[in-house]
Amino acid sequence: MPNKSLSRRRLLAGAAGLSAAAILPRSSLADWKPTENIRIIVPAAAGGSTDVMGRLLAAHLQSAWGQTAVVENRSGGGGTIGTAEVVRSKADGHTILIGNPGPNAIAYSIFKNLTYKPDQLQPVTNMIRIPNIVSAHPKTGIKSVAELIAYLKANPDKLSYASSGVGQSPHLTGAWFLQLTGLKMTHIPFRGAGPALQAALAGDIQILFDNLYPSLPQVQNGTLNGLCVTTTERSELAPNLPTMRESAPELANFDVSSWFSVFLPKGVPAPVLEALNLQVKAMLERDDIKKQISAMGARADYGTPQQFAEFVDAETKKFAGIIQKEGLQMDVQ
Repeated sequence: MPNKSLSRRRLLAGAAGLSAAAILPRSSLADWKPTENIRIIVPAAAGGSTDVMGRLLAAHLQSAWGQTAVVENRSGGGGTIGTAEVVRSKADGHTILIGNPGPNAIAYSIFKNLTYKPDQLQPVTNMIRIPNIVSAHPKTGIKSVAELIAYLKANPDKLSYASSGVGQSPHLTGAWFLQLTGLKMTHIPFRGAGPALQAALAGDIQILFDNLYPSLPQVQNGTLNGLCVTTTERSELAPNLPTMRESAPELANFDVSSWFSVFLPKGVPAPVLEALNLQVKAMLERDDIKKQISAMGARADYGTPQQFAEFVDAETKKFAGIIQKEGLQMDVQ
């Protein structure tokens, strides 16, 4: 069996050097072009999905526009530090933010001292969506969400679940599942996905809510029992795993994903917004990019600025409801 973890590492390492060939003809895109170097702010450390998408976009724009595009990693504060830097930047199209649910949907409700507001950013388009995944240690005997629900009903408060940290998408996925089913599990937050996965593999924690990676290879080799993915559709990389909403009537509207997107500072001129939106569309339509996205377990999710703005607003409201019910409030560190 191919080593999927190794393949993913190679993907992450190689994104920066990806060739940006096969772009759409320039005549089919908006007329605006940058007049100076483009800064692409990634509000996360190098190597993760936010960084990968930033580097893919940088390579594409540099080829399409003939202007240097530089990725700058500005991690910290759950992504809010880099996002705040873009908010303060000139709205002329030369500073671009790679967004994700943390700083662009969850942060507005969970952080008491956030330094920016949603209306200070201009949504451009989403790029990709990746499902979260729910798994169980084999010793539990739980092999489906229905079995998890039945166990929790018969054994309240006997299971605990791990996540990559308080307020992260996997944590809120677990919290929403419990809110909708009226069940209880103890949340054990870890400092990142790696430690959470190791605790689940050791059996210290019975249930794991995680992004698709790094858990999927463990499900595929049988060291964890995969229960479901959390998007509306099954993953192409794990077609036998049902969706959460397939599992119980009370979960019929369940939809949580990690999404990676493009924002500009508010007030950017319309030609700039249109040009960047269409270049992202062109990038996502390239065969080489489609292969990279598929290898990440993701699907392309392009939309107009209006469509993406509506999506972000819906995501912000969804997470706000979950956070309010959980009583979560934090300070930006």
